[in-house]
Amino acid sequence: MYKTILVPTDGSEGANAAAEHAVDIASRYDATLHALYVVDVRMSPISTEMDRDEVIQLLDQSGKRPTTPVLDQAEEKDIPATEAIRLGVPHEIIREYIDENDVDLVVIGTHGRTGLEHTLLGSTTERVVRTVDVPVLTVHLDTSKEPG
Repeated sequence: MYKTILVPTDGSEGANAAAEHAVDIASRYDATLHALYVVDVRMSPISTEMDRDEVIQLLDQSGKRPTTPVLDQAEEKDIPATEAIRLGVPHEIIREYIDENDVDLVVIGTHGRTGLEHTLLGSTTERVVRTVDVPVLTVHLDTSKEPG
């Protein structure tokens, strides 16, 4: 049913929760996981004119890549995984990536923004759900659970 599962990630806890679901689904269907991080050129000092290698070098200098938690979860479960880092507008790049890689399922986290913050920032997840032609599983981070 699913052979290629995309997990767009920004390194947030919501994205990591989505990755858990994606890894579980990938293990059930012997699917390959794709971890995609899109550097949003609208909200960053990075522009589309920068070389991709320069951007990766900047990410590496800042610490962990946002894709690392997804790849680590996949590796723990012996799920084949691939990493992609792209520049652009996130929902547009996600849509392009889906088409280029014959993605069967997108598993994406939500931030749960509401009100003015949602209106001003928009929702990448919402735009993906509305504009892609493959199933999208949205995973909302349950912040009501306390660790322990």
